[in-house]
Amino acid sequence: MHRPTAFEALRATGPDEKIRLAHEAHDAGRPRQLHEGHEGDEGHERRQVDAAPDGQPADVPGGHHAAMPDLDTVWQVDAPGRPERPRLVHPARVPRRGLATPLGRAALVHAIAHIEFNAINLALDASCRFAGMPAAYHADWLRIASEEALHFSLLREHLRRLGHDYGDFEAHDGLWEMAWLTRNDVLARMALVPRVLEARGLDVTPGIRDRLASHGDATAATILDRILQDEINHVATGNRWFMWLCEREARDPKAEFARLLELLDMKAARPPLNRPARLAAGFTAPEIDGWEGADAPMRA
Repeated sequence: MHRPTAFEALRATGPDEKIRLAHEAHDAGRPRQLHEGHEGDEGHERRQVDAAPDGQPADVPGGHHAAMPDLDTVWQVDAPGRPERPRLVHPARVPRRGLATPLGRAALVHAIAHIEFNAINLALDASCRFAGMPAAYHADWLRIASEEALHFSLLREHLRRLGHDYGDFEAHDGLWEMAWLTRNDVLARMALVPRVLEARGLDVTPGIRDRLASHGDATAATILDRILQDEINHVATGNRWFMWLCEREARDPKAEFARLLELLDMKAARPPLNRPARLAAGFTAPEIDGWEGADAPMRA
């Protein structure tokens, strides 16, 4: 059973232990069978056999708050396990450094590594916390946790080549704060974490990648190329489950997204947007057109 391992990974404080357990949870939670005729298709090989015929996740009786029959433990945490360093400060107090110096480039790589470390916890929590979701949902988020662990490992290895390590620079806790705000509602989690916070990464990553490359850090640029491709799939996964939940609960996706944004006083997106990446991640052209409006309030 994958859930104890995923929960152990979520609570693990050491980065190496968290990475190992995240990969183990993914391996334990992999579906045993694949859709007939899709074994060589990377886009389908990760989908559970309990998916519906139209490719959408299969239904689970009792609604998305229903408990799994074998669940006798609350798999939730107020805060994930993390190392003593980096020191967490308010986002406004995180020092900003230019990329003209090795220290500045290392600080940027560290900031991205910190995002990926938090993304491991977010994906693990998405599986552990919302136990009543279909098996395909858990397989998706455990896969994502494993991929985020790989991203963190690549960035940490590069950071060490730059003469530093994870924890050497201050960081903030903004991503987990959103996880806490959406702790009681899987629909809100899917709407606001993948569709807003992670989708923002699709917009900013190409520019960061180009800036690092222009300062001679080809290795970091290559890592960010890999991360961007994976993150498109991660956002697409969140989009798919958000739409599935809206359909199950007979809610209009556009209205529900707007309601949640207003509830938390959030913006859907901040132009300029990476239109090709967002389209690939499942956003519609009308959505993107609306967010790219010159004076649009950026709500759904």
